[in-house]
Amino acid sequence: MNGIDKGHGVKFSVAGVLVTLGIVFGDIGTSPLYVMKAILREGFPIETEFILGILSCVIWTLTIQTTIKYVIITLKADNKGEGGIFSLFALLRKSKRRVYILAIIGASTLLADGIITPSITVVSSIEGLNLLNPDIKVIPIVLAILTVLFTIQQFGTQFIGKFFGPVMFLWFLMLGVLGIMEIHEQVEVLKAFNPYYAIHLLWTYPGSIILLGAVFLCTTGAEALYTDLGHCGMKNIRVSWTFVKIALILNYLGQGAWILSHNNEITGGISNPFYAIMPAAFLPAGIALATAAAIIASQALISGSYTLISEAIALNFWPKTKIKYPTLQKGQMYISSINWFLWLSCMLVVILFKESNNMEAAYGLSITITMLITTFLMTSYLSMKRVNLLLISAFLIIYTLIEGAFLYANLFKFSHGGWFTILVASILIIIMLSWYFGRKVTNRFLRFLPIEQYIPTIKDLRNDSSVPKTASNLVYLTKANRTTDVESKIILSILNKQPKRADHYWLIHVDILDDPRTMEYKVSQLIPGILTRIDFFLGFKVERRIHAMFKHITNEMAKKGEIDLFSGYPSLRKHNVITDFKFIIIDRLNISDMDFKFMDRVIINIYFFIVKLSLSDVKALGFDASSVVIEQMSLGFEGAQNFRLIERN
Repeated sequence: MNGIDKGHGVKFSVAGVLVTLGIVFGDIGTSPLYVMKAILREGFPIETEFILGILSCVIWTLTIQTTIKYVIITLKADNKGEGGIFSLFALLRKSKRRVYILAIIGASTLLADGIITPSITVVSSIEGLNLLNPDIKVIPIVLAILTVLFTIQQFGTQFIGKFFGPVMFLWFLMLGVLGIMEIHEQVEVLKAFNPYYAIHLLWTYPGSIILLGAVFLCTTGAEALYTDLGHCGMKNIRVSWTFVKIALILNYLGQGAWILSHNNEITGGISNPFYAIMPAAFLPAGIALATAAAIIASQALISGSYTLISEAIALNFWPKTKIKYPTLQKGQMYISSINWFLWLSCMLVVILFKESNNMEAAYGLSITITMLITTFLMTSYLSMKRVNLLLISAFLIIYTLIEGAFLYANLFKFSHGGWFTILVASILIIIMLSWYFGRKVTNRFLRFLPIEQYIPTIKDLRNDSSVPKTASNLVYLTKANRTTDVESKIILSILNKQPKRADHYWLIHVDILDDPRTMEYKVSQLIPGILTRIDFFLGFKVERRIHAMFKHITNEMAKKGEIDLFSGYPSLRKHNVITDFKFIIIDRLNISDMDFKFMDRVIINIYFFIVKLSLSDVKALGFDASSVVIEQMSLGFEGAQNFRLIERN
């Protein structure tokens, strides 16, 4: 088996830590913009025990949920250096066949809740301008920033990406310094490190469980720690998280100290404590830095969405979509359909909810579901790794209870905007399930035949000069996993649908592996010099440029003398003209009179509707359309149907 390319994993370095700050922590790093403001809006009495309880909840949420679950435990579940919900699914799917349902739900809710991230972070940052001038209209500025951000995606962000790390370093440094400046006024807030105050809050204050919905906002970016594992590396994430966590906690403590110092001034119309702790002279610079951090957080969400969808395509959860690679930077891609879907969704969120106060009510519900799904998948992973059963049980029970409590609290947000992300997630789930099961239904109609019994026929056809030559080389895509088999549709195409004579027949099979970045191939001579099969073994993160890969392999075979790439026509051969290739794509059609069960019919109709909207195999696999012939065949099996027809005398 030959390798085309390989390599994964990111080593620890100071530069790597800086890059990690710019890629991983945008979402969780901008949460101080709105967390304490969201908590105060719940209307609970502003008193010392309450603020200490809230701060304690935030500190221990960042510790138990982010640090222990994600940074310490989940990052270990790396798939050859890659992380994220689909990478975890790929590790499990052979031993736990039904986890695809969890993966689909988790990915859909992650994408859906991510729509709120650019909206709430940019709006929260720009709202700071109202402190300088209350007449400034925030919404038009936010819409303009988001439009520019999504427009530049198609050109790549390699240049501005170089500034993400330094900007986020300044951002977290600012968070820490501002926090320290306030803490010395109310040193009492340091008591919040004692978990007693969190327990006391939830136990003593009636209805305090609802506060967990706002507290949860401090950890919404935790899933990104795992998703970006492949871009940044485990050690870079862990080291940088130490700095980030300290900065976040200092800032939350600083906001809490300010609230305690000004509790007599606080009313229902309180300004954002995040901006309130800034010295007046620093406010313009602070707003500018907050806006830059919000844009970086949004960029991370957009790039993460592209990665998630590209993995879903490779794992057959999402229809084929055009993916561009605007720069040479590893992992940077652009998916136009997803980009403008996100843009439109963000525009709707901003116009619909208008203020960050309203967005806070919509934020967090879907991502809680994602985190629960990750807990279930991690439990399966730990079981597969034969970790001590008591430890697995403790992990499952503790995080199901914690995230279950967060989910319960966030359910109160449903009627206040949480319905929006649940609606989007439901649409994404329907698309993914329909695509996944639609392929399952259509694959039931695949029939494989032993290729050995057709070898004499193919040889005779090749040598039959009475049949016009279709092409020098005919190439088919095959779904047969075994090299000894071939689909009946391919045999039908070669022998029956206008017999196709060629000098050389090729079968291409693509096998998507659980290993994310494998690029290997294998050549099998089924009929030496006449019929060759090439198997591609590609990781689910590898771009499937099959046409280019096929050309590379044929060139390698020619160098080894295994094939002759010069034209077989004497008039062209003497001028060293390269031989011709024709690719045959078999398009299986749905036929309305087939006897489907009700649910199968619903799925297959949705599936074929999505097929019409999705990218064709020709474009998805990088084929030159001028060298491709698309043959349409019925979905069902060939041969006569068993009709009960009676001949009339």
